[in-house]
Amino acid sequence: MSCVIFGAGKIARGFVGHLLYLSGIDFVFVEKVDSLCDLINERQEYLVNILGDSSKNTVVKNARALKFSQKEEIAAAIANADCVFNSVGGKNLGEIVPFLTAGIKKRAEENPKPLNIITCENWKKPADILRDGITEIIPDNYKTFFEENVGITEAVIMRSAIESTPELLAKDPLVVNVQDFWKFPFDASRLKAPMPEKMICLEPIYEFTGFLERKFYTYNAANGTTSFVGAVLGYEYIADAAYDERILKILDGVYKETATALSKKHNFPFDEQWAFTRTSLNKLQDKNIVDYIERNARDPIRKLGPDDRLVGSARLCLEYGVMPENLAIAIACAIHYEQPTDEFAVQLKEMREKHGILYVLENVCKLDANGTLAKLILSKVEEIKKWGWIQ
Repeated sequence: MSCVIFGAGKIARGFVGHLLYLSGIDFVFVEKVDSLCDLINERQEYLVNILGDSSKNTVVKNARALKFSQKEEIAAAIANADCVFNSVGGKNLGEIVPFLTAGIKKRAEENPKPLNIITCENWKKPADILRDGITEIIPDNYKTFFEENVGITEAVIMRSAIESTPELLAKDPLVVNVQDFWKFPFDASRLKAPMPEKMICLEPIYEFTGFLERKFYTYNAANGTTSFVGAVLGYEYIADAAYDERILKILDGVYKETATALSKKHNFPFDEQWAFTRTSLNKLQDKNIVDYIERNARDPIRKLGPDDRLVGSARLCLEYGVMPENLAIAIACAIHYEQPTDEFAVQLKEMREKHGILYVLENVCKLDANGTLAKLILSKVEEIKKWGWIQ
């Protein structure tokens, strides 16, 4: 039994690879960065450090990786895989489409068995991106095999993987620090083959759209709120910010806003969703997870997008009759995020200072300048100025 993992970053190593190793399933990474491939192939092992419980730490052995230049080997690995996973970052999904297509062609020719491709991305509809990309370029004589035998579906990754300390990196440059979380929920409705029976922690979900939105508009909205409000208030660590009474008040409002909207949309009890928000808050306040505001706020232009964690959540709330007062505060703080080492934060600051906040709302958040949400955010900008949080 063997699997392929596209990507060899923190989630690929610290969650997917970790679970496969513990399940006794052989796997190979496929990685764009040659130096990372060389390091994996040279060391052949890495430490997964479980934050808060070192007794669960694991040294993943027999690790190996293929470079993008090894096209034939990658196609052969896909052709013979029991499952393919990818954790490459949503922006990079298009880059792996040609490799997946070549692997599917080879599988159709040499090993015509059904195959599942599982996306492990914090991104909107990543499975659709891959399916549409493959459909566009796969030759006509392989399309029937692809459509009938390849299931492309999505997992929700709820285990955090964070930057390691210089001390640990000196001992093992591949070490990954991860949260003590072990569930692997995935959309079982789009499978075309059974998942590997030996793989631990799998949690098949058949009503996946509601689950995915629930996670995104709860966990991601709360993380965005804590990150951007925490940055404005000068915090360095997520957990410290999540204990600040000012942030907790806003966060509590965000949870109420999203919980109400999600309950209305998916017809589940508010109390059930409210209990789910507590799991999000517990994660944010877990001081075993030493996670930086800067990492979580990185790329604020993407995170201020119309369908992303803050603006997307606020739009969902408005759609279901909930006024997103607290989400608007978080968005106002995000617009004022500054980090000189983050090129996108620098771009955002330039846009804001050169063209004004309304320009950001229209061109980054894609909001109507005369719409309810844009006006609400502008009012919150004035409000947090009065609080002395921004100039």
